[in-house]
Amino acid sequence: MTIDATGNIERCGAARLTPMGSDRHRRGMSTGDAADRVPGTAFAAVLSDFRRYLEAERGLAAHTVTAYVSDVASLLDHLQRYGATSLCDLTLPVVRSWLARLRSGGAARSSIARRAASARSFSDWAVRAGRLAADPTVRLTVPRLPRHLPQVLRADQAAAVLDGLDGAVSEGAELDDAPSSEAAPDGTAAERDPAAVDGGQASARPAADPDPTAYAVALRDRAMLELLYAAALRVSELVGLDIDSLDPTRRVVRVWGKGGRERIVPYGLPAAHALDAWLADGRRALHRETAGAALFLGVRGRRIDPRTVRKVVHRSTSRVTGGDGVAPHALRHSAATHLLEGGADLCTVQEMLGHASLATTQIYTHVSADRLRAVYAQAHPRA
Repeated sequence: MTIDATGNIERCGAARLTPMGSDRHRRGMSTGDAADRVPGTAFAAVLSDFRRYLEAERGLAAHTVTAYVSDVASLLDHLQRYGATSLCDLTLPVVRSWLARLRSGGAARSSIARRAASARSFSDWAVRAGRLAADPTVRLTVPRLPRHLPQVLRADQAAAVLDGLDGAVSEGAELDDAPSSEAAPDGTAAERDPAAVDGGQASARPAADPDPTAYAVALRDRAMLELLYAAALRVSELVGLDIDSLDPTRRVVRVWGKGGRERIVPYGLPAAHALDAWLADGRRALHRETAGAALFLGVRGRRIDPRTVRKVVHRSTSRVTGGDGVAPHALRHSAATHLLEGGADLCTVQEMLGHASLATTQIYTHVSADRLRAVYAQAHPRA
C-alpha cells in the first residue's frame, strides 16, 4: 500500500482508496479529535493487547499507558479511515501521513515527537507479537527537539527554602495549601482558620498554642520537601511511599520508579529529623482509617495528592529570592546538579535518580558546565 501526493492510499493490485467521510478528513483533524477517536472493532483487539503489554510486561505508569494507547488509537483510526481492515496495511507512508495530518492540525513539534515514539513502540511490539511481518517505523525520522536545560536552584537557594520550613514548624503557621474540596476530616478546619481550605495560608499563631492541623501540616510539608531534595524523588514516587518504605536505621528509602523499577536511595540527617518529627507528632493528627500505610497524608486523612505537593513546593520556593515558585521536579534537578558539583560521579547519580539510560543523566553535566562558564566569565581576569 502506498500513498500518493494527495494523501490517497493505493494498494498493490487494488483500486485507489480515498479517505472516507466528510471534507473534514481531507483537511485534517485537530490534535484533540485524533487522540480522542477510538478505532472500530477491526483494531480494538489489537489495541487492547497492546495496553496489556504496556501494563503487564513493561510495567508503565497509568498516565504513560493512557498516553501510549491514545496515540496508537489515533494512528489506527487514521489507518481505518482509509478503509484498511488489517494491521498489515500499516506502512511507513501511512505513519508519515498520520504525523503530517497532526502537524497540519496544529500539533506542536514535541507532541509529534511523542506520537512518533508511540508509533515506534507499537510497531516494535506488533512485530515481536507476530502481528506484523516487518517494522514500518524503522526508517521513521522526526526533527530533533531542542534540548532545554532543567531549571535548578542554587545550593544556597535550596537551603533557604528548607530553612524557611523550619520557621513554619516552630510557629505552626502553615495550613495545607490543598484544593478547596480537601477540607479537614472533622469539618472544623475552616472554622479554626478560613484559610485552611481553598489554597489559603494561615496567619501566624503563638508557638505555645499552635493549631493542631496547621502544626501537623507544617511538619508534613517540611518532611516532604526535605525528602524530595535529599533523595531526588519524583512527585509520583513521593506520594506513593508507605511508612515501611523508610529504613530509619540505615537512612534509606525504597522507591518504585518508572517502569516499576525499584531502587534504594539514601537521605541525610536533616531529612531524617524532619521525617521523625512528622511520624511522631504530625501524621497521627491527620490519620484516619482511609490513610492505610501511606507515608504522607492530606488534611482529609488520605494519601496526599500530587497537586497538593506541587502547591506546597511552589508556595515554599516563591518565598526565596530567585526561586520563582518552581515545580517539584526542579528540586530533583537541583539535587542531581548539586551532587555532580560536589564531586559525585555520573553513574552514582544515575542510580540515585533511577534513570534507565546514562544519557538522561548527562544533561546535568551541561547544567554544571554552564554554571562553571558563568563563574569563569565573571571571575577570571582573562575571561
